Amino acid sequence: MEAEVTELRGQTGQESIFHGAIVIGAGAAGLAAAHALKKAGVPTLVLEKERRLAEPWYRRHERLHLNSHRDLSTLPGVDYPAGTPAFPHKTAVIRHLNDFSQAHNLPIRLGVAVEEIAFNGDQWTIETSAGPLPAHHVVVATGRDRQPFIPQWKGADDFAGRIMHSADFGKAEDYAGKKVLVVGAGNSGFDVLNHLAGANAASIWLSARNGPSLLPKRIGKIAVHRLSPFLARLPVWLADAVMAATQRLVFGDLTKFGLPPASSGGASRLTDDYTAIATDDGAVRAIKAGQVVVLPQVREFTRDGVILDNGNLIAPNIVIAATGYRTGLERMVGKLGVLDGRGVPLFNGGETDPKLPGLWFTGMRPSIRGCFANARIQAKAIAQQIVRQRR
Repeated sequence: MEAEVTELRGQTGQESIFHGAIVIGAGAAGLAAAHALKKAGVPTLVLEKERRLAEPWYRRHERLHLNSHRDLSTLPGVDYPAGTPAFPHKTAVIRHLNDFSQAHNLPIRLGVAVEEIAFNGDQWTIETSAGPLPAHHVVVATGRDRQPFIPQWKGADDFAGRIMHSADFGKAEDYAGKKVLVVGAGNSGFDVLNHLAGANAASIWLSARNGPSLLPKRIGKIAVHRLSPFLARLPVWLADAVMAATQRLVFGDLTKFGLPPASSGGASRLTDDYTAIATDDGAVRAIKAGQVVVLPQVREFTRDGVILDNGNLIAPNIVIAATGYRTGLERMVGKLGVLDGRGVPLFNGGETDPKLPGLWFTGMRPSIRGCFANARIQAKAIAQQIVRQRR
């Protein structure tokens, strides 16, 4: 980092402007953006707060695999090694991100945290743990799942059992003999249930406010995610209808087993409230077999258990909150008026706010295509816009 700081501040100690783009975050979206910018001839520097690349992937549970297909989950110019499963394990993703960074010699500075971004009329000042860095363009790529979110349930502090987020699921074997309540029937909730179905838990309950938009991982030998580019090109209403029809044909009527109906179609929920489409890999079979019992919403906690909306009390040992994530961007950009009520940027990819030229966001919303394919698309759009503005 020292060379870049010296370059930015100048030999006299006066701050000079970095006439390119500073990318914040070295996940898939940030790396794709850096590659696209570098390829377009835009000077680029990537700042990553962690001490090693792909750190969030190391922290996720041991059985985590992508729900997106291998062929649609690569960054430009780098493939997965031969023999990689169709849905890569997290270790393959970690290797892919590192291989991509090395193959393209991306300028990444690890261990540099960004605290706040301020607009000074014609330039941006990035306040970092290494000091302030002025630049004309800032690409925020810190991820939409930066901070696990657990609701503030009434009585949760008094609960004698354990409440944890699905991000901390750990090993499926650790739940053998336990009574487990999973709260949330979205993508994370079904990922947990897919693993719990084979964990020999004493009891598995699912509390769901809304039913899922749910697709199987495979239909026969066909990996369903391979069809995502086709779905992404359809009008939202038609994509909703195709996914709903597929869900009904493959799984039947899941409301018979207690799951509430989905509040809206899968593509609509992606667009309107950024809810990712859930993937089944054994959970539905467990629900139909009675191994997973679907319950009403959680009302409150007591010391000894959980009271549901119907007044019934259950006594889980462990409650897994599959209740989503937040971007955690309030401190960094909250003063700029660019976030909605849930902390999600109001614009993304090649879009920007004319009043805040040079500020870009990428990877902040889910996509039918998956995060890697979406990262490539948004990176190209941002690079094109920045090149156009630099002319």
